[in-house]
Amino acid sequence: MAPKVLISDSLSEAAVQIFRDRGIDVDFQPNLGKDKDALAAIIGNYDGLAIRSATKATAKLIEAATNLKVIGRAGIGVDNVDRDAASKAGIIVMNTPFGNMITTAEHAIAMMFAVARQIPEASASTHAGKWEKSKFMGVELTGKTLGVIGAGNIGGIVCDRARGLKMKVMAYDPYLGEEKASEMGVQKVELDELFAHADFITLHVPFTDSTANILSAENIAKLKPGVRIINCARGGLVDEEALAEALKSGHVAGAAFDVFAVEPATDSPLFNLPNVVCTPHLGAATTEAQENVALQVAEQMSDYLLTGAVTNALNMPSVTAEEAKIMGPWIKLAGHLGNFTGQMTDEPITAINILFDGVVSEMNIKALTAATIAGIMKRANPDTNMVSAPVIAKERGIQISTTKQDRSGSFEGYIKVTVVTGKRERSVAGTVFSDGKPRFIQIKGINVDAEIGAHMLYTTNEDVPGIIGTLGQTMGSLGVNIANFTLGRAAAKGEAIALLYVDEPVPAPAIKALEATGLFQQVKPLTFEV
Repeated sequence: MAPKVLISDSLSEAAVQIFRDRGIDVDFQPNLGKDKDALAAIIGNYDGLAIRSATKATAKLIEAATNLKVIGRAGIGVDNVDRDAASKAGIIVMNTPFGNMITTAEHAIAMMFAVARQIPEASASTHAGKWEKSKFMGVELTGKTLGVIGAGNIGGIVCDRARGLKMKVMAYDPYLGEEKASEMGVQKVELDELFAHADFITLHVPFTDSTANILSAENIAKLKPGVRIINCARGGLVDEEALAEALKSGHVAGAAFDVFAVEPATDSPLFNLPNVVCTPHLGAATTEAQENVALQVAEQMSDYLLTGAVTNALNMPSVTAEEAKIMGPWIKLAGHLGNFTGQMTDEPITAINILFDGVVSEMNIKALTAATIAGIMKRANPDTNMVSAPVIAKERGIQISTTKQDRSGSFEGYIKVTVVTGKRERSVAGTVFSDGKPRFIQIKGINVDAEIGAHMLYTTNEDVPGIIGTLGQTMGSLGVNIANFTLGRAAAKGEAIALLYVDEPVPAPAIKALEATGLFQQVKPLTFEV
């Protein structure tokens, strides 16, 4: 019996035909996604669901999807899909991460031109029968300095286009190495230097804890007077209230926004201000981009439903069905090891070395490597998956090496990940116990036995009395319950580490209190998807 796919949002006829040509029974109802009750009533009849952004794949809908095996999102963002619910139900969530990069980059360039020459206001004035030629005095892009915050896929394209416009390009990206920056023809700088010299600033980073409000009121005050700001990335990267005040004062000469903190944006501090260009999240809105992502999602879903091949999955590794049962715990471990080193590393990464020992050396090393890299890169981009991570690492000039060896220790197998930067190497190793649960077994060459939890605290210190008491008392005083407490040391009175598994996120006051004791060289909260 042929697999059945429901398309509940608008998708091109060419994409629909791909399903048909591959032998898939496809039901094309492009407006159904707007009627959640009608969708829920029939979703149980389908193996696959192809969507854009209108359909909301909520936990309630997924509960009704008793036969659903895959959700395919034609586009990058999957905020409209409850991934946790899908994972628990065994439903794969796929996206198409590379289909609209050029389109989004071009929109940023277009917005930069628009704000430089006040094109929307001049157009509205002329349509109104006015001829205010002297009112709209613009600036050239040639010779100006463009500051790019985030030099990944889309940001990298913007850098390339800006250089073609004869702009000077400087980029801030913690994961951009000097060699890669040189290849791109951009100057790698820190944020404060970018703020001080950029005539235009364009943002191309995801919304994460580290990028939220990256252009805060404090940072906006540091900007070069007369700067123009473009945001076609994500809402919430810029303090819109503070930017509005800077625009009114003249400190910021103009802004162009395609994304807003609250969407749909029916009201914003930026609305109706002079020389502010606003568009309704059109970054991916071109015929070519919509066609590309539609065709990609049709091919990916067909491949999975007919052959079991998994591509661009956000909640499942790209492995065969036969491998998945055996490798599942090891893939999770690889992701945790990568995530640990990624969260611990602030400098640009130049190399990632992965050692596979014992039984794990005989498994699908490519998938395990991809899972490790994805874990490392998630700090920079939470949407990174096992397919996109190696591509991103390659684009950033990161060298990946793997080594396989026969069993060399007391464990049947283990994985060791070493991340290399221009300043240091950082390593962590782990294994999977007989209960199927991953464990950290070595950090910085120090042996440990640490269960992995969603919320953890990592500290380094000199091996002196009082460390355990200080950690316990500080956590307890703030109501943080410790589920597991692991210690390790290189030698008596030497370097020591502690890894705490706690029941809730470590509060900022706890970090400050521990740092204030002077006992710790490093205090780092960590999070893991367990």
